[in-house]
Amino acid sequence: MHEAWAAQVAAEAAAYWTEARTRELTGGKQLAILPAEAPVLLRALGLLHRDATMPPAQVRKYLQINHVVRVMDTAMAALRARHPVIRILDAGCGRSYLTLLLAWVARERWHHQVEVLGVDRNPAVIAECERRTAIAGLADVVRFRAANLADLVDEPAHAVFALHACDTATDDAIALGVATRAELIAVAPCCQAELARAWAELGERGAVGGFAPIWTAPHLRRETAAHVTDAMRVALMRAAGYEVTPMEFIGLEHTKKNTLIRGMRVGPGDPAARAAYDALVAATGGCGIGLGTRI
Repeated sequence: MHEAWAAQVAAEAAAYWTEARTRELTGGKQLAILPAEAPVLLRALGLLHRDATMPPAQVRKYLQINHVVRVMDTAMAALRARHPVIRILDAGCGRSYLTLLLAWVARERWHHQVEVLGVDRNPAVIAECERRTAIAGLADVVRFRAANLADLVDEPAHAVFALHACDTATDDAIALGVATRAELIAVAPCCQAELARAWAELGERGAVGGFAPIWTAPHLRRETAAHVTDAMRVALMRAAGYEVTPMEFIGLEHTKKNTLIRGMRVGPGDPAARAAYDALVAATGGCGIGLGTRI
């Protein structure tokens, strides 16, 4: 029944997604995942409707997942060159967009074997992920686990990803990657509130310092804390032996949470990077992030 359904989905997508419609969707860019070529995957992810159309809200997510492939291509190519089977961990996988994307691209574009593990604390979310995986026909290379990231040191991976993991969940993913010596760590942070909370407490206590105007202005505090938090993460990852590149993840027209931090393990830790983290903490009020005590 699944094969017959998949064939029908493919036929509908091939008929609907003409060259003109595809060009309008992609803006003329060469994307790894096209609706006429990956209709079953996109249906499983809820991005294609039954009539093969893709509404505007889904278009934004579609462009995001294609951007993931583009910005990670060089790093993943390096892993493919070193490992016949790449183990990937999607930390805080949510509804499995990234998990299934990586599995599909590995099979259909890279032609390389992967083992993908998606992890989330919510068993109901994991059940939905498993349903989507069965629909996408990727159950042979994708599995899921309901767990806290701290409990996953027995699941070492070559690559650890965390796409929009909220607040300190991003740090949990980084800490896990460092602890298991993952060769690639890539996180797109979301809702960085830990440092903002600490700065708010400084403001409430009437603390003085060069950053006091930021501590007492809620909007500026939230926005500035997000960027400073990411700068601290970059310094700490470098201190742990990673070559780190912070970059724009996706255009602001799609989401404000548009920073990707990508790190490749290159060797021993860098004491100068740790000193840079300590200096940044001191310069902004003396409040670091919890990740600083974990790696």
